Amino acid sequence: MNKIKYIVLSFGLMITCSFAQGNIASDTSKIVLPEMSYEYVPDLSYDEVADRLSCLELNVPLSYNKVVKSFIDYFSVRDREYTKLMIQRVNLYFPIFEYYLQKHGLPDELKYLAIIESGLNPVARSRVGAAGLWQFMPSTGRLFDLYQDFYIDERLDPYKSTEAACLYLKSLYTRFKDWELVLASYNAGPGKVRRAIRRSGYKKKFWEVYDHLPRETRSYLPQFVAIIYVMNHQQDHNLKVDYVYYPMKSDTIQVSHYVDLKSFAEQLNICYTDVMTLNPALKRGAVPPHAKNYPLRIPQDKMSFLAERRSEILDSAARNGKEELAKLASNQPGSTYGRHKVRHRVRSGEVLGSIAERYHVRVSDLRKWNNIHGNLIRSGQTLNIWVKSGQQQTLASRSPAKPQEVPSSKTHLVQPGDTLWEISLKYKGLTIEKIKQLNNLQNNTIKPGQTLIIG
Repeated sequence: MNKIKYIVLSFGLMITCSFAQGNIASDTSKIVLPEMSYEYVPDLSYDEVADRLSCLELNVPLSYNKVVKSFIDYFSVRDREYTKLMIQRVNLYFPIFEYYLQKHGLPDELKYLAIIESGLNPVARSRVGAAGLWQFMPSTGRLFDLYQDFYIDERLDPYKSTEAACLYLKSLYTRFKDWELVLASYNAGPGKVRRAIRRSGYKKKFWEVYDHLPRETRSYLPQFVAIIYVMNHQQDHNLKVDYVYYPMKSDTIQVSHYVDLKSFAEQLNICYTDVMTLNPALKRGAVPPHAKNYPLRIPQDKMSFLAERRSEILDSAARNGKEELAKLASNQPGSTYGRHKVRHRVRSGEVLGSIAERYHVRVSDLRKWNNIHGNLIRSGQTLNIWVKSGQQQTLASRSPAKPQEVPSSKTHLVQPGDTLWEISLKYKGLTIEKIKQLNNLQNNTIKPGQTLIIG
């Protein structure tokens, strides 16, 4: 007889059953059910967590309340995968953190701060421009000697950025004398924390000024406390991982010229990603041409091979991509590559466009170099300008000519690039205000081809 097969859904399992003339086959002994597994998530009471957290407190206060408990639940229940990833990565960077924290006499617990900042990702970048394991902003990074240019960003260097973070945390503690406020300042900046203290009536504890802090900062310290707890009680929360990462054994060589890391890796017969992992600060995948004794990290087991063929390998790696990167570097907005700095004092009537034209730079360059977000500049303001090599000698010849007498025609035909300031300097006794008055101008805007009355 014909048999009709049906699929019966029972408790989420798909079982194929055979029907013959309406009778269900009774022999189910040969049916193999799929293996069912799930991750057990322990449910610990508020008091149990409080007791365990109190045992972890050393130098940094680990205050416990409902806000902290909510973040512990987040890391141990809702986003377990993130916490497991942190467990896998800690061996890569914690030894570095521990070394520098001890060197500078800082609490060992501060190593957990990098988990909150970057998720232990050395090349992490935020939408506002912070970068690296410790998420330094460009200006703060420079303040602590983290070099940044087109080729190099030392905020991404695990060693240099960690030492810079230690120095910054140390300076914040000197200012606030309280580790909870130090951590809040690391996130929001010391100015916002001082303002919160002032608005609270000059109270001096994090939880006393909590309501006056930025929203992000209010959750920053509770996350820090929560991650310390979860990372130290991972087994109690059944946070198991199949493997953990360990740092690659490496050594350094000093390089003082351009090296393309992809070619370099091929010559050493190693993976390019391994070289980049060891040298995350080289954001263009190359040691720059202007390098002076740059410490290039390579796998330790390749040191002897490199020593035997160093000149050959480095010469070969110096040929690829150099010109392309140099051209790209010079064309980046705000690039200082191959340029020299001069200072320009803004005169009355000058605008960014005319200054940019005079120095053969772009307005976007002027904005980047001087942290200008719009077009507003003030008379007397000093601008930093990077000009191309050899251009300094020609700037004098490009300065406004010696004032001449007002011509009998008493008019001036505006040329491309002219500004009221430059026109006023061309004619003796003429000022910007006088030009505007004679021509009934409401602002400093003029156009090429326009005829101006000048006397």
